[in-house]
Amino acid sequence: MRIVFMGTPDFAAASLKKLIDDKFDVVGVFTQPDKPKGRGMEMSFSPVKTLALENDIPVFQPVKMRDGTAYEQVKALRPDILVVVAYGRILPDEILALPKYGAINVHGSLLPKYRGAAPIQWAVLNGDKVTGVTTMYLASEMDTGDIIYAAETEIGEKETSGELFDRLMDMGAELLAKTLVDIENGTAPRTPQNHSEASYVSTLDKSICPIDFNKSPRGVLKWIYGLQPWPVATMELEGKVYRVFGADYTNNKTGKAPGKVVSTGDKGIEIACKDGETIMITEIQAPGKKRMNAADFLRGHKIKVED
Repeated sequence: MRIVFMGTPDFAAASLKKLIDDKFDVVGVFTQPDKPKGRGMEMSFSPVKTLALENDIPVFQPVKMRDGTAYEQVKALRPDILVVVAYGRILPDEILALPKYGAINVHGSLLPKYRGAAPIQWAVLNGDKVTGVTTMYLASEMDTGDIIYAAETEIGEKETSGELFDRLMDMGAELLAKTLVDIENGTAPRTPQNHSEASYVSTLDKSICPIDFNKSPRGVLKWIYGLQPWPVATMELEGKVYRVFGADYTNNKTGKAPGKVVSTGDKGIEIACKDGETIMITEIQAPGKKRMNAADFLRGHKIKVED
């Protein structure tokens, strides 16, 4: 089965590596154009492009998907199926219609929940206990195609989005390999999504970094771990904005308003949350400093307990 693979970041590279390792016939790779990175703004390759070049797979980087160039490039490769994983581009219908087996996708959620960008981060931010990966057929509208397979996993209570990303990346690669084998064998299921149960999520940006202590302690904790490794949760203490990397539950109650400092000590900085419950901030980063254990920070910096 001739496969054309389309993807860009690490999440996609893991799937491509699985296909290469399992000796699938990947005849071409499409990835986004090279972009400048770092202080020197040197052009860098995507993880997918790097992996493809290392394995002598032809690489294509069309700037546009609807001017006919990409269509002709895909057509010339004579694919039996398109595999699209975090490519970052919407494919026009004429490209989706080229392969006899169509186009499939690996998505980092249990569809129809969390269609769109950043589904892994939002599963953590929203405090979900379970998430997973889904393989599906691509359709004209984003993430609406028929489901092939889904695999579930529990989210650790203090698991960061980055840690969950790595686990789902590997799960997605394994599920993709199974999906392709079963499609070729004619045994892959095809289940339409229940669109009435669909939800959509957007990309993250720094505007959501400030912690809302009007949330429950669990809501605050999940916000802290959900925003790692980027863009990282923040809180204000005595007029300075601190990045927050760790927190834990206290089972304490206070009469202080949400966001007020309740106590400081060997366990960290205790902050009031919704309904008088509190949370312990255990790891922070002061402006211009390295991230550190909050208790260690307090040994050199006094934070006033608020009324």
